[in-house]
Amino acid sequence: MGKKDSLVVGLDIGTTKICTVVGEVSNGQVNIIGLGTFPSKGLRKGVVVNIESTVQSIKKAVEEAELMADCHITSVYAGIAGGHIKGINSHGVIAIKNREITSHDVKRVIDAASAVAIPMDREIIHIIPQEYIVDDQDGIKDPVGMSGVRLEGKVYIVTGAITSAQNIIKCANRAGLDVNDIVLEQLGSSDAVLSPEEKELGAAIVDIGGGTTDLVIFSNGSIRHTAVFSLAGSHITNDISVGLRTPVEEAEKIKIRYGCALASMVRKDETIEVPSVGGRKPRILSRQTLAEIIEPRVEEILSLVRDEVVRMDYGNLLASGVILTGGSAILEGMPELAEQVFNLPVRRGTPIGIGGLVDLVNSPIYATGVGLVLYGSRNMAKSRFKVGEGNVFSKVTQRMKEWIGEFF
Repeated sequence: MGKKDSLVVGLDIGTTKICTVVGEVSNGQVNIIGLGTFPSKGLRKGVVVNIESTVQSIKKAVEEAELMADCHITSVYAGIAGGHIKGINSHGVIAIKNREITSHDVKRVIDAASAVAIPMDREIIHIIPQEYIVDDQDGIKDPVGMSGVRLEGKVYIVTGAITSAQNIIKCANRAGLDVNDIVLEQLGSSDAVLSPEEKELGAAIVDIGGGTTDLVIFSNGSIRHTAVFSLAGSHITNDISVGLRTPVEEAEKIKIRYGCALASMVRKDETIEVPSVGGRKPRILSRQTLAEIIEPRVEEILSLVRDEVVRMDYGNLLASGVILTGGSAILEGMPELAEQVFNLPVRRGTPIGIGGLVDLVNSPIYATGVGLVLYGSRNMAKSRFKVGEGNVFSKVTQRMKEWIGEFF
């Protein structure tokens, strides 16, 4: 095992599973050395609804990761998701005093852009700089050292419900973990599956999890838009359960083993065995029947995402196409159906840019967990602290100032 300080742990608290990924940073390379997963019991649509169940699931996932990595985990980067997440684009302008832009001026313009009215029950999770404009010259990524009299900054501000953030921190603390940072799960996924070229050209990541479907749009190297939809993999499972008259647990197994999102890809002679309820005998059904149940729901989920992209007028910015990630993305036929819906190139997103146990995490299921590790490795210099439930807001505000400072 490496030095304790070189370990970064991502904790993906999902609706259907808790995933702990341990990474070791050496010479700027992140090597995955441990992985632990456990079914999630205490969440609904990405939000904690039962503290005790969530704590137990976190403990089990962390223990499994500790065994594999041969280390003791004390602090994590925790992901946050759910329908309460909202993002807004904001814009700030300042005058340059000495005609030369300094890092202090950059902080000032970020502060000016961040001065937006936020309801009392919400807090800022991320402030992400998009670009700077110096005297009407736009598209500038780092204006420090440039001459000018007027500096404008465009930022993307992500906010979430204070209570949801508090509950995630509370669960981690009760499981014996400090929270280094709370990270938007879409941001984690994008770190893991997108190349710099795709971020620059423009791409949409669609993370179809168990309880929510998350969208994040990149263009010109930075985030332009995020959205969360409350339709996801669990709805597909429920449709199978009702349509085939089988228990939900069995429906989930059938979905994973035989599911296909495009009925036209299934041969007509293929059959599946479906367990019945109430002690009745299992039935033999056509696999095409299963695909005909799955396809309309998947199409509905993807159409919701497409409508959001069209509504925000980002359809022409996605030169790199759409990247599908999350557990439901491994469903057979998913990229093919998505190509029909979006009329864009589509691929499954698996973690890139890592070393170590690459084959272990080479699946869309682990994109968020690996992304949290990559995010954490960039922010390792930050102090580690235990977060009580009363000071979440001050912690996030302080982190924003540090994050903006380190960005340049």
